[in-house]
Amino acid sequence: MHHFHYKDGEMYCEDVPVRTIAEAVGTPFYLYAHATLVQHFNAFDGAFEGTRHLTCFSMKSNSNLSVLKLFAGLGGGVDIVSGGELFRALRAGVEPKKIVYSGVGKRDEDLRFALASDILMFNVESSQELMRINDIAGSMNRMAGIAIRVNPDVDPKTHPYISTGLRENKFGIDIREAPEQYAVAAGLKNIEVLGVSCHIGSQLTEVGPFVDAVAKLMELVEELAGAGIPVKFLDLGGGLGITYDREEPPHPREYGGAIKEMVSPSNLTLVFEPGRVIVGNAGILVTEVLYTKSTPEKNFVVVDAAMNDLIRPSLYNSFHAIQPVRKTGREKLEADIVGPICESGDFLAKDREIDALEPGELLAVMSAGAYGFSMSSTYNSRPRAAEVMVRGDRFHVIRKRETFEDLVRGEEFPDFLLNG
Repeated sequence: MHHFHYKDGEMYCEDVPVRTIAEAVGTPFYLYAHATLVQHFNAFDGAFEGTRHLTCFSMKSNSNLSVLKLFAGLGGGVDIVSGGELFRALRAGVEPKKIVYSGVGKRDEDLRFALASDILMFNVESSQELMRINDIAGSMNRMAGIAIRVNPDVDPKTHPYISTGLRENKFGIDIREAPEQYAVAAGLKNIEVLGVSCHIGSQLTEVGPFVDAVAKLMELVEELAGAGIPVKFLDLGGGLGITYDREEPPHPREYGGAIKEMVSPSNLTLVFEPGRVIVGNAGILVTEVLYTKSTPEKNFVVVDAAMNDLIRPSLYNSFHAIQPVRKTGREKLEADIVGPICESGDFLAKDREIDALEPGELLAVMSAGAYGFSMSSTYNSRPRAAEVMVRGDRFHVIRKRETFEDLVRGEEFPDFLLNG
């Protein structure tokens, strides 16, 4: 069931009119459907039923505490890439042994925090990082569970900015070098080799690249076992895409069926790091039309959401469907939908056919639940938007809109400016 839908021309989120929420909390705001979040998590996790697995939500896609707590309550873990994300995960009640720590630039203090928190494992991205983790774990008299993130050189056929599994990318260790690195890891006093890790990219719309990667990883697992380095976990990362426009990504069942068939003879526990596929279409960004203007070349719709609220269109030229919160039946026109920021790159859509709009009307930017708020900023000193979750016929503000005071919190004048 699609939980953003129309009744008599009015958009609802589950059983609540979107307009009612806008009137209560103001715009812009992010809006998440509880039912969709639950449905999507269960659809992904259920695709691996009968196989030992752990679904670690990639919280870089959406790190709101309530979203994390919801998934933790469904039995999920998280994939983190910073100490701040670890702090959020623990605050939301995620079990430490369901946390994996990825990322190419882990800081010493964050490594200590993760070791003290007793997380499941680190996905190691370089030989220097491996040594650093061993040294820090030794200074804390702890063992660090690790998987080495290997780069299988598989083309994910996605946007180059979110491709991560090619040799030219900054992530991981070349799969040809992996056996040597595992031999080093196995000989370190404070390292426990737990798994093999891989993540080839985001917004993949075909199963083929995943299958190619798993085939290479299983060969590596067998080679390691033959060298006396057995592993327990195979972390396949995330990357399964969603429909933004005309994409036709595979259902998690198709993905799960292909993966399970390839790993079923083994005793491995599979680890997954889905993000976008769970939250992407569970959220929208609601914005108000401020002005409309026309030039001899273009029509413009100026809204109160901007690239600081949703940067994906500006950064990746990403497509987000944009729908009226109340259907008007007016004639359609082609327009750029732009924000108030002083950048030509501040747009939500270009040359988009939409219903003619009037100031004060509301628009819903669809498929904004992933990499929306989590990538937002306060550029142009714009307070970050509110976040709201609907469950049934009630809505809940799960993050208050920032205030002007929030913008300057932590800033101080030096003495020479005060006493000069």
